[in-house]
Amino acid sequence: MKIIIADNAGFCFGVKQAMNKTINAIGNNNSKKIYTYGPLIHNNQVIKRLQCRGVFSVENLEDAKDNILIIRSHGVPLYIYDLAKNYNIEIIDATCPFVRKVQKTAKEYYDKGYTIVIIGNPKHPEVIGINGWCNNDAYIVQNVEDIDKIKHLDKICVVAQTTITLELWNHIVEKLEKKAKSLEKFNTICTATRERQEACADVAKKVDAMIVIGGFHSSNTQKLVQIGKMYCKNTYHIETAEKLPIEELKNLNKIGVTAGASTPDWIIKEAIQKMNNMEHENNEMMKMMEEIESSLTVPRRGSIVKGTVIHVTDKEIMVNIGYKADGIIPKNEISNDPLVNPHDIAKEGDTIETYVLRTDDGEGNVLLSKKRVDAEKNWEDLEEVEKKNSTLKVKVLQVVKGGVIAIYKEITGFIPASQLSTSYVSDLQEYVGKELHVKIIELNLRKKKVVFSRRVVKEEENEIKRRMLWENIEKGKVIEGEVKRLADFGAFVDIGGIDGLVHISDLSWGKVKHPKDVVAIGDKIKVVVLDFDKENNRISLGLKQTTPEPWGNVEEKYSVGDIVEGKVVKLVDFGAFVELEPGVDGLVHISQISERHIAKPSEEVHVGQKVKVKILDLNKENKRISLSMKEVVEATNDTNVEMINDNEPTTIGEILESKE
Repeated sequence: MKIIIADNAGFCFGVKQAMNKTINAIGNNNSKKIYTYGPLIHNNQVIKRLQCRGVFSVENLEDAKDNILIIRSHGVPLYIYDLAKNYNIEIIDATCPFVRKVQKTAKEYYDKGYTIVIIGNPKHPEVIGINGWCNNDAYIVQNVEDIDKIKHLDKICVVAQTTITLELWNHIVEKLEKKAKSLEKFNTICTATRERQEACADVAKKVDAMIVIGGFHSSNTQKLVQIGKMYCKNTYHIETAEKLPIEELKNLNKIGVTAGASTPDWIIKEAIQKMNNMEHENNEMMKMMEEIESSLTVPRRGSIVKGTVIHVTDKEIMVNIGYKADGIIPKNEISNDPLVNPHDIAKEGDTIETYVLRTDDGEGNVLLSKKRVDAEKNWEDLEEVEKKNSTLKVKVLQVVKGGVIAIYKEITGFIPASQLSTSYVSDLQEYVGKELHVKIIELNLRKKKVVFSRRVVKEEENEIKRRMLWENIEKGKVIEGEVKRLADFGAFVDIGGIDGLVHISDLSWGKVKHPKDVVAIGDKIKVVVLDFDKENNRISLGLKQTTPEPWGNVEEKYSVGDIVEGKVVKLVDFGAFVELEPGVDGLVHISQISERHIAKPSEEVHVGQKVKVKILDLNKENKRISLSMKEVVEATNDTNVEMINDNEPTTIGEILESKE
C-alpha cells in the first residue's frame, strides 16, 4: 500500500495563530477565566482538550463578564468589540489575517456606497462576522440561484468566504457582471485554502481511495470532501483514526490523505499510523510519516526559507518558518536603513523570504535576515539599471572620507564628493538624510561594489534646461533664477542650466558698493534679460529693471520748496551728494551746506549721515536736483523767532507790567 499525503494538509495559519494565542493565554493567566466566542475551531477533539485546560465556549457575551474572551479565527461582527467593553471583557483577537482583510474590504466599500455581496454560507460564523462589518446589509449568495434575489444595482462589491471553492466564485461572479453598472471584485478565497483544494484534487486523481480528516461541521473540510468525490468515488470523511474504514482500505494500492484547516497534526499522524499498522513494516509509509514531521526539520544556516509573518513590533519581525521554533528578524537585519519602521515593511499574514543566520539565537529562536535576501535581488536590479542607463533614487546615510554612503533598497553604495553636484560642495553633511536621483558610474557584481553619481544626472538635466532656455529666451523677458555666485563686479544667477550676469550697475537704481549689499547666494530673484550671446554662452541680466525707474515719477513725489530727509552718499570738493531714495540723488552745493563759510564739505557732514534738505530746483529731463541744508536751518530759525516774538510784550503797559 502506498500513501500519498496532499500538500498543505492540517492547521492553516489562521487556526495555528488562534491555537497559539489560546495556549499563551492559558500560560500567562492566573486569575481570570478564559472563554472563546463560539468553538475555537471546528474540531471536537481539540475542543475537548481545551476544556480539560479550563477553556470553554460561550455564545452570550454576558457569560464572559469581567474575564478573558478569545475571538476565534472566523472573526466577529464589529459591534461585538463595543459590547465586550460594556461587560469589562479583555479581548484576545485571533481573527485570521485573511478574514480581517475581507472584513475591512466590506466595510470600506460599504462606506463608499457600494452594495456588498458575500459569496458563502449565510450560517457560517465567518460570513456572519463579515456581514457585521457592513451593517448586516450584505446580500449573501450560496449558489448561482441566489443571484436572482439581487436587483440591478449601480455599484456592487463582491467578496468571498475564505473557504469556498474557486469554481463557485467564478460561476457567481460571471452572473453578477450582469447585475451592476460597476462591479468591484475581490477574490478573498484564502491562498492556503485554494492551495489545499488544488492539492486535494491532484491527489484524488491518482489514488484508489481518498481520506479527508476533519470536523464534520468544518466548512473547509466539507469542501475537500466534495472535491475528493469529484475525482475519487472512494472518498471518506473521518474525524479521528478510529473512524478509518479499515476493511475497505485493506486491498487498495494507493491511498490519498488530506485534512481540513482545523485538523491538528496529531490526529493526522494517528490516522497514518493506523494505516501503517495494516502493512506492518512499510518503508514507504515511514517515509510519509517523515514528511508529516517535516515541520521539525532544522533549517540550515545560510539557506533561504519562506515563512509567514506572525507578529511585528518596533524592533523585530516574527516569522513562522514551519519549524518548532519561530524565526526572528531583528531590526538591523530588516533593512540597512537605520530609520526603517518594521511596521512599514511587513504585516501579519505576509509571506516573506528570509536568510537563516543562526538556528538558535540563544533564546531558542531561529535568527533570520530579510535584507540579505533582498540585497541579492537588488543587485540584479542594479545590473538592469546600469544596462539601460536609467536613473534611480538613493538615500544618503552618512559622510565618509572623500564622499558619502547612500542606500538603494538594501544596497549601500558610494558617491564621491565630486559626483554630488556640478559645483564644489563645501559641507557634505547637508546631504545626509536626503534622497537623490543618481546614475551608476561603476558596478562590480563580484566585489559587490557600486558607485553612484548625482552630478551626471544634474548635468543631463541642465543640458535639457539650457536647450529649452536658448529656444525661448528673448530680450525684455522676466525670468526667475537663483543667485549662485558673487563677484566684485556683479552677481551670477542660474536661470535654468546657464548662469547669467547681473552687473553691479544693474543690481539697484541706487549706488551699490558690493553685490552682497543687495543679494545673497541662494536668493531666488526675478531678473530681466538685457542681452544674450548664444555663441559665447553669455547672458546679461538686470535686477533693477524689474522695478520702476525712480526718476519716472519724481515730479509726483517731490516739489521745489519741499523739505525732505536724505542720506549723504558722496563728498566732493564742491559739495555733498544726498540720496533721497535709491536712484535719486541731489547736490547740496558747498555754499548751501552751512551758514558759515567752510573750506570743504567734510567740515559739516560725513558719508552715511542723515540730513534734512530743501529742494531748490528739480530737473527731471537731466536728472538733477539742487538741494540746500542751509535754508532748512534758516527756515527753522525763522520759525523759532516768530514763536519768540509772539510771546514778547508789544506795548509800554505790557513792558511795565512784565517788569513788575
